[in-house]
Amino acid sequence: MALFGFGDPARARDKAARSARGPLADYYKVPLQPPSTPADELRLLAIDIETTGLDAARDAWLSVGFVPVDGHSIVLAGARNLVLRGADVGQSATIHGLTDDVIAAGLPREDVLAATLEALAGRVLLAHFHSIEVNFISKACVELYGAPLVTPAVDTLDLQRKLVAPGFNDEPRPDDLRLWNARARFNLPVYGAHEALTDALACGELYLAQLAHRGGEPTLKALTA
Repeated sequence: MALFGFGDPARARDKAARSARGPLADYYKVPLQPPSTPADELRLLAIDIETTGLDAARDAWLSVGFVPVDGHSIVLAGARNLVLRGADVGQSATIHGLTDDVIAAGLPREDVLAATLEALAGRVLLAHFHSIEVNFISKACVELYGAPLVTPAVDTLDLQRKLVAPGFNDEPRPDDLRLWNARARFNLPVYGAHEALTDALACGELYLAQLAHRGGEPTLKALTA
């Protein structure tokens, strides 16, 4: 099972669980789904975050949107969009539309992180280029709860790369892998970009389209290989 940034996933997760406090410790108490779980039984959480930049070490996490995906269904009843209070938005507001007033009315970071971990517990993280989500959330986990986030992840960007460039020496064009261009390949509807919940929903829809194109019922192991 592939987990971002960790050579031995089971050992890294056990180590993080021993150090974790609070909601992160609760997250680690929920068992993972086995790698043999087929796609029609898989429980995922499509997730997207908005930030002031791409570097978790220096940029700020502004908002998160997530929606559960159970098998081949998107569970809209579980969808949430949460804004974090207190970050300095700067020029990034022109991209995501989160102004200083919106940020000022947001929730404390610990509340947003706790809600995100509760939703993710027992599920597989689903994202488009998941390293961004994992890096920012993991940084917050270290700062608030004493340990990183170690999570299995299915990445729709990686799945798309395998669809458009299946050969060993094939090289996809970078634009082919962007979320909205990948969705266009499957004639999925056009949404406004850079709103966390909308992007999470868009990722979940793309994942289901990729599954349908792939056919069969791949296992979690195959989807994360």
